[in-house]
Amino acid sequence: MTTVYDVPAETLINSTAQKLKNDQKVTPPEWARFAKTGAHKELSPDNADWWFVRCASILRRIYIDGPVGVSRLRSFYGGRHRNGVTRVHFSKGSGSIAREALQQLEKAGFVKAQKTGRIISPTGQSFLDNAANEVKTELTKSNPALAKY
Repeated sequence: MTTVYDVPAETLINSTAQKLKNDQKVTPPEWARFAKTGAHKELSPDNADWWFVRCASILRRIYIDGPVGVSRLRSFYGGRHRNGVTRVHFSKGSGSIAREALQQLEKAGFVKAQKTGRIISPTGQSFLDNAANEVKTELTKSNPALAKY
């Protein structure tokens, strides 16, 4: 059985984001058009489907790291905050984006809430494993040498 660990992260996240968009289980909020993804960013994301990509990435992150809370997701999606002439410091990512994405994934049934954070549900695990299997079959079609892995 193919799992999340067996395929490249970028192709899995893009495939999962496309599935989330087509199934309409996740919808971007009204404010998502204007939002930055953190205080360390100067502009909002270029990709029009960035919300679906972030939700797919959060779902993968919960699969790998769970149980995960908003604070750990903020740290993961943070980055270098350039403070003009002063030194660079780390800045956490947006908490409202992480919180809203977790709530939507929980409503869709992919994530369960626990006392220590959110974990992947059996539905979410099978969803990601099926997406990983599709990605692996696409990769083996384009490069048959990968079939032995």
